[in-house]
Formats: sequence, C-alpha cells, structure tokens
Amino acid sequence: MKKTLPNWQERYNAKFIITLRIRVLDAPGNLASVLNVIADVGAMVGDIRIVGADRQHKIRDIQLFLVEEEHLDVAVDALRELPEIEILSITDEVLEIHRHGAIETKACVPLNTMMDLRMVYTPGVASVCQLIADKPEQAWKYTSKGNRIAIVTNGTAVLGLGDIGPLASLPVMEGKAAILAHFVGVSADPILIDSKDTDEIISIVAKLACYYGAIQLEDIAAPACFEIEDRLQEMLDVPVFHDDQHGTATVVVAGLINALKQTHRKASDCNAVILGAGAAGLAITKFLIDFGIGNVVVCDSQGAIYRGRTKRMNPWKVKIAEVTNKENEQGSLEQIIKGKNLFIGVARPRVVSKKMVASMSKDSIVFALANPVSEISVEDATEAGAAVAVDGRGMNNALAYPGIFKGTLDARAKRITPQMKNAAAQALADAAKEQLLPDMLDQTMHTRVAKAVAEAWKESQ
Repeated sequence: MKKTLPNWQERYNAKFIITLRIRVLDAPGNLASVLNVIADVGAMVGDIRIVGADRQHKIRDIQLFLVEEEHLDVAVDALRELPEIEILSITDEVLEIHRHGAIETKACVPLNTMMDLRMVYTPGVASVCQLIADKPEQAWKYTSKGNRIAIVTNGTAVLGLGDIGPLASLPVMEGKAAILAHFVGVSADPILIDSKDTDEIISIVAKLACYYGAIQLEDIAAPACFEIEDRLQEMLDVPVFHDDQHGTATVVVAGLINALKQTHRKASDCNAVILGAGAAGLAITKFLIDFGIGNVVVCDSQGAIYRGRTKRMNPWKVKIAEVTNKENEQGSLEQIIKGKNLFIGVARPRVVSKKMVASMSKDSIVFALANPVSEISVEDATEAGAAVAVDGRGMNNALAYPGIFKGTLDARAKRITPQMKNAAAQALADAAKEQLLPDMLDQTMHTRVAKAVAEAWKESQ
C-alpha cells in the first residue's frame, strides 16, 4: 500500500505556512536554541533542510505552521536576539503560490504557421461564426462554451472571512477554477460583481450567460443567494448551481451514507439537528429530507426553528419550518441536541461542547463543518462519545463540484436536478471504500462522479 504523507497544514489547523531561511553558527546547541524559540511562540515545525554552508555556518530552511500571524512577529524578534543567528529571508508560502494568480488562459490549438493563424482567426474563423449565427447550438461544439463555466461572486460570504468584497474574494475563485481545470479539465472564469443589488447581479449574469455551459454561484450571502439562484435558473437554459448550498449538501450526504453504514443505521432512524440556517444549512436540510432522514430540527442563533416562531425569521426559514421539526420543539441548541443521533454544524466556531455531544444518543454522528475552525473538534467529539466525527477539513465541497460540473457539461444538462446530486453523493460514498469520504486527490473519483451525474441527467430525459 502506498504510504500517504501527513498533511501538516490540516493537522496543525494552520492558516499560515512560513519558510525561514537562517544562517546558524555550526556549533552544538545553536539549532536547538532556534527551535526552542519557535516552540515558545506556539508555532509547529515542518521540514528542516540544509540549503547551504560555509566553513563556519550552515544555512537552513525551516518550515513553520502558524495559526496566528502574530506568532511569526514574536518568533522573528526573539530569533534576532540570539547570537550567531542571522535571518536571511522570510517567505510566506501561501502568498507565493498565489503570486500572479492561480490560473491563466492558454491556446489549445497549434499556432505554428500562417495557415494555423488564418484558420483560428481571420479569414477562416468567419465560416465558424456564420455557422453559429445560423445554428446557435453549434457553439457547444465549435467554441469553448461546452467546457466552460462562470464562477460568479460578489464576495459577501467568503470562507470564514465574511463580507470582504469581490476583489478580495478573487484568490478563492481562482483556486476553484484551478481545481476544476486540474481534476476534470473544465475551464472556469471568475466573474466578480461589485454589487449587493439582487436585481443588478441577476441582470449582469443573465447577459453574460450565453458564453457559458453552466453558472456556479459562489460566496454570495443568504438570503440573496436563494433568490439569485432561483431567478437565474428560471431565466437561463443552462444550470445555475450555488456551490455553498448544493456542493456542501452533496458531500454531507455522501459522508452520511457511509456514517450510517458504520453505525448500522438507516436514514429513517436518524433524529438530526442542524446548526446554521444560511445557504449551506437550508440546502443540507432539504437534501436530508429527500434522502429520508426521519426528523430534522434546524437551529440558528435564536435556537430551534419551529412553526409559529416570529423572531429573526425570513421567508426561507418559514418554509423550512413547515417541513422540519415534527414535534415543533423549541429551545436552545443545548436543549435541542439532547437525544439526537446526528449533528451537522455549518455555523460558528466552538459553539458545541463535549457535554452537548455526550447528551446525544449512543454512537452519535457529528459533522462539525464550520470553517476555518469547527463547532467542536473531532478529538473532543470523539472523546464525548461520537462514533463518527468529521470537520470541514475532512468534508470539503471540493470533493463534489468538479465532477458535478463535468458531468453536467458532458450531458449538456439544462439544470442540476436532485437526482443528479443524489447520483454524485452515492458515487462519492462508493469511492470512499473503507473511509468516510474519498481522497480529493484521486482523479478517478472525480471521473466517477462526473459519469454518475451525466447518466442521471440522461435517465431523467
């Protein structure tokens, strides 16, 4: 069996990866002094490599994993106080990997001769333009439309950062485009819209949509994201898919399929509580109901959502109250979670205690998915009695959306249906083998998801 190297960034929950290049007098104890300083500020050490030497010194690269950026400043100040130690450079590896962006446009046809140029551009290209003018559907075959999506955002709900605006969200969109290109060969263009006006966003996307085979909505805050997705899907004849909702829900159900096997339960046996009534929480709730979960109670910052509640409600919460919470339970999360056997969190860090997990039924399932810090750590949930526990690092929607979009484009689907999402979830679960979820780096897994999604669309026609 191939040995898998540890993912130190995930193990240490590190947001920052820094490489210090230092010159150290080659004498006993000097390197130890450096490492002691690093340990004192709470940083974790990765690789240590000798990259140079002279008669008296060794030059080393020391890789650091940091949760807080301030730890680096403290460590650097302390290191500079040490005799015989010189800091040569400080490299932020995360910034470096994003230098000049994560994506680019490249020609995929030869341009070696004048004939090549005249076929790709004028005068030869005119015949292709005329063909598409006469038969617009031919654009799927003779342009990149059939393998290209738009990733649309206004930057109002980015990762764990919130409303940081469209430009600051661009590295996320480029990252998603890079993942699509690498794993399934789909081209994606980030579309940044500097507006919070729902009508304006819908109008802009609708006018751009003719170039794309699908629209991926990303990091748009609720409840605007619901209206934007619904209205655009009604207007357009290509799929509109809000990944924060449906990608997340698909991966949750995939993990749940295997968690139920591990705990010897059926979906109908589950009595679930979901913390979070935003985009992801409501989408997961709907998917769980379609999946056959016995009962679901959704909680937000005010506690359980129930029929008749008036405080901090919106039309989407009212609708979800009508199809959940069979007993119309009321109260705080701490009260609602008692006796439940499934918890799914898509809300806030550290809001679930070990005591709360311990109050759940035996062999509970805990999916604590808040990013970058979960509602409760996997270790604490397991110690409190959870039979299956996972956080957002282990249950990432990047497992689902590459294959979903590839399958959608291959099938030339006009929308992404519940059957297609179910097919994606089952394909992910099947690909996991003995694990809860498959390895995202497994190229064959994305291919299997794409094939299942395409077949689900074709079977529905």
